Amino acid sequence: MARRRSIEVFTLSFLDCICCGFGAVILFYTIVSAQSGVVRLRQTDVLTSEVSRLKEQVLTGERNLVVLRDALAKTRNDTASATRETNRIVTDLESRREQLSSYDAQTLASREHIEKLKADIRSLEESNRRLEAGSLERAPLGQEVSARAAAERRYITGLTLRGKRILILLDVSASMLHQDLVSILRLRHQDDAHKRAAAKWRRAVAIVDWLMSQMPAAGSYQVLTFNTRAQPLVSGSPAWLAGGDAAARARAMQALETLVPNGGTSLYNAFAAARTLKPLPDQIVLITDGLPTQGETPGVRRYVNSAERMRLFDEALSQLPEHVPIDCVLLPMEGDLQAAHRFWHLARLTDGTLLTPARDWP
Repeated sequence: MARRRSIEVFTLSFLDCICCGFGAVILFYTIVSAQSGVVRLRQTDVLTSEVSRLKEQVLTGERNLVVLRDALAKTRNDTASATRETNRIVTDLESRREQLSSYDAQTLASREHIEKLKADIRSLEESNRRLEAGSLERAPLGQEVSARAAAERRYITGLTLRGKRILILLDVSASMLHQDLVSILRLRHQDDAHKRAAAKWRRAVAIVDWLMSQMPAAGSYQVLTFNTRAQPLVSGSPAWLAGGDAAARARAMQALETLVPNGGTSLYNAFAAARTLKPLPDQIVLITDGLPTQGETPGVRRYVNSAERMRLFDEALSQLPEHVPIDCVLLPMEGDLQAAHRFWHLARLTDGTLLTPARDWP
């Protein structure tokens, strides 16, 4: 007898299985897509941060670029200024080289003049020794003349007061205190009594006293003192004093004893003051110790070199009265090598004399 097969009822169809698999795939795809979106968002945040950082660097770079451009412009301006200064210095250097060449030539010529002057001095000294040897009566050195107004030295000085109107120009600058610069600076800080007692200044006072004692009785004279400016020794005095007026001489000596040497030396103003006298002098006796340190007005430089002093001396000569002999009494001053030559040349041109007195004269 045939056996009956049992029938099993299965309610899950094939289509349901397909749908379940397809849904699983979709779910898996959704999960994967969501995870990918999170990764992209994270990458986007990182890239955004990097972009922001790069933008900040760009802004910082732009600010630094502005600073660098300003620094470059300033550097260019400084370079241009330095170039101009370099050109000026080169031009100044060339000018100084030309001046140095000119000074060298002047120095060589001055040395030749000095050698000739030394030869003339040796010749005069030899003549003086011969005259002294043949003299029957010789006066003692350092003879005092202030006690006798009409006294005359009996040894040769070469300085003769021959004019009818004789002008004495006395240098009263600070250099008249001493012949050494260091000693001058030391005396400048002492009191007036020490300044008036300085040996070099006492010699200048004695020279003025001696000159006034030698004035011709029929002539007239005036004493002008000068440093940076020129003025009469006795303020309010007439233009010319009588040579035989003992009272006027006493007043002049009294005023001279109160003077204190100070300030610079303006030979320009001294000669300009001589031109203002009416009538003009016919003989000038200049008592000084070196070349001037100032012109008509004070200069801007604190220190004046030798070339500048020679230039100031040449400018002062333009103020001299014409056809008036200049007798120069040159007192010693260390370091002023050109003074003797310049004043000797001035005396020779004006038919005057140059006297560099001994320590005991007058």
